[in-house]
Amino acid sequence: MPMFGYFLSCEEHRPEELIRQARLAEEAGFEALWISDHFHPWTDEQGQSPFVWSVIGALSQAVSLPVTTAVTCPTVRIHPAIIAQAAATSQVMLDGRFRLGVGTGEALNEHILGDRWPSAAERLDMLAEAVEVIRALLGGHQISHHGRYYTVDTARLYTLPETPPPIHVSGFGPKSAAAAGRIGDGFMTSKPDPDLIRAFRDAGGEGKPLMAGLKACWGPDEAQAVKTAHRLWKNEQIPGQAGQELPLPAHFAQVAQLVPEDTVRDAVPCGPQVDRHLQAIRPLVDAGFDEIYINQIGPEPDGFFDFYHREVLPRLRGH
Repeated sequence: MPMFGYFLSCEEHRPEELIRQARLAEEAGFEALWISDHFHPWTDEQGQSPFVWSVIGALSQAVSLPVTTAVTCPTVRIHPAIIAQAAATSQVMLDGRFRLGVGTGEALNEHILGDRWPSAAERLDMLAEAVEVIRALLGGHQISHHGRYYTVDTARLYTLPETPPPIHVSGFGPKSAAAAGRIGDGFMTSKPDPDLIRAFRDAGGEGKPLMAGLKACWGPDEAQAVKTAHRLWKNEQIPGQAGQELPLPAHFAQVAQLVPEDTVRDAVPCGPQVDRHLQAIRPLVDAGFDEIYINQIGPEPDGFFDFYHREVLPRLRGH
């Protein structure tokens, strides 16, 4: 039976609301938390983007659940040595319940300091070197590193956890899935794609955990829930590489205008019908995912948590 967690959306909510939702998630029976790490939201309609490391510090004092970044890009906007320090401190504050989720990122967040946005292949190489730097610093020794992309000069972390946090790698294509198998302690994705799972396993991921996240939009009226999901997250249905290449929320909003409501209705479980939510989650269970994280879209999280506590989680767990 997989672990069922809640996915905190920094793109939609202010810090205090994220903390409140984390408490509600724990009370509702969710077993862990994912939290997004962005500088910008995907669209202005979503409207928020607090600094994730501050929120994680507050979460450590508010809940007893494990917390995973979903995901941090440790390659362009923030140097991997700084991410190593942030991850170490988070693991200390969460008493060993922190997991660092990493990925190759999006231009949306990573262009802001004026750096060139690398190609997909180069970003994977950068991620591999960044993870190497992070692991070395989490080992507690003074290190110097002179690599292709990063330099670290006689650096050492002094605030260290008893056990370094696992590093889970996000991927949505075969090359990134294989990279997760090679350099990661686990694989994070969004669909039960057997080819991606095979690429991860074949590249060194055998025996490592599989994690997936998905969005839902509970609401008492299905049609209104579809409209809410379409208004706030139709950008998730943009196909191809645009999600990695567009630099501004306004660009995502422009391209997302091409996504019809029916596409969101088909992709996102919306409304109050239990079976609709179960049908979206069970393929991930059947594919063998070890952890599954659900995010509620929109302004009705309290109803969502009550619904999942009473109706959805007990059925998923066979109660």
